[in-house]
Amino acid sequence: MRDALGAVQSVLVLGGNSEIAIAITERLVDLRCRTVVLAVRDPLSPVTATAADALRARGATTVEAVGFDALASESHSGVIDETFARFGDFDLVISAFGVLGDQEMFNNDPAAAAIAASTNFVGAVSSSLAVATRLRAQGHGVLMVITSVAGVRARADNFVYGSTKAGLDAFAQGLGDSLVGSGARVVVVRPGFVHTRMTEGMKPAPFAATSDKIADAVIAGFGKGREIIWAPPILALVFGLLRHLPRSLWRKVSAR
Repeated sequence: MRDALGAVQSVLVLGGNSEIAIAITERLVDLRCRTVVLAVRDPLSPVTATAADALRARGATTVEAVGFDALASESHSGVIDETFARFGDFDLVISAFGVLGDQEMFNNDPAAAAIAASTNFVGAVSSSLAVATRLRAQGHGVLMVITSVAGVRARADNFVYGSTKAGLDAFAQGLGDSLVGSGARVVVVRPGFVHTRMTEGMKPAPFAATSDKIADAVIAGFGKGREIIWAPPILALVFGLLRHLPRSLWRKVSAR
């Protein structure tokens, strides 16, 4: 339950090695969040251990990792139920897992494209529905779903990834609508290009940002009660225009 000043006290991160999610969580810990659970494929990985240590150093009193496989949809309800039963209510659940992949590889290996789609969309659907059930039951809490501006309008050079994020964005908005009146809600975060391990070596898109800058925008939007957070905020204006361009012009503008 949030404290007397409204600060988030507990966070569950699905995809706990996400640099964006960790940066958001660090800021929440600075704002008095004390319980953090990182749901990751390998709870004993050095990356997870480093993130956990950093959160403890900032003031979190309970930081633990639990096993979570985005592709094992059949296990998601059990993992979510066990985590809530063990740690109690969560004020915030961040859904931050996903893979970017490479469009040329997907063109040559449709099975790999299907795996990426299962990770980014199918796994998010099953885990988010399980989270929503728990949030309804506790009567409060927020599910924060990290999508992408790539889902607003897919480009030819990453349309598999873009389509999975488009589906996830639509799903998250619909789930949020279904929670109205329950005390729980959904927040959609749409980052642009972010300098992370996943994008290392790629040519940055306009308005590229670091995980820290994205986290700052998310915390600001979250504090204002936004249902959709563009990160950085200027992308709301940019894509408000780009999404209405004729397709022939969009192909030229979006080409890299």
